[in-house]
Amino acid sequence: MPRRDRGDASYLADMLGFAREVLAFTAGRSRADYDTDLVLRRAVERATELIGEAASNVSDSTRAAYPKIPWRKIVGQRHVLIHDYGDVDDALVWNLVELEIPALASTLDRIVREDFAG
Repeated sequence: MPRRDRGDASYLADMLGFAREVLAFTAGRSRADYDTDLVLRRAVERATELIGEAASNVSDSTRAAYPKIPWRKIVGQRHVLIHDYGDVDDALVWNLVELEIPALASTLDRIVREDFAG
């Protein structure tokens, strides 16, 4: 089935939803939990992949309008998780969980509510 362009608002909402999933999966959890709970680790990795996949579909004009979002890094992390899965750095992923994804979710929430509200 051919893939259809759903528009930037949809992809940004997807990114926000997947970021919120990561935050829900990891709420009250620690790095030790992440290291020992394979289901948690795979859930975080998959949701992070999906953030990157949605980001890769956001238009260049929308990316340019929000330069504080690290678009290339987000898409790059998706590529690592999918294609270089043997080289995934768990410390880096946990850093995303603690620092980057909460900030991204906050930024995306504002963008979706203020700039892309339908």
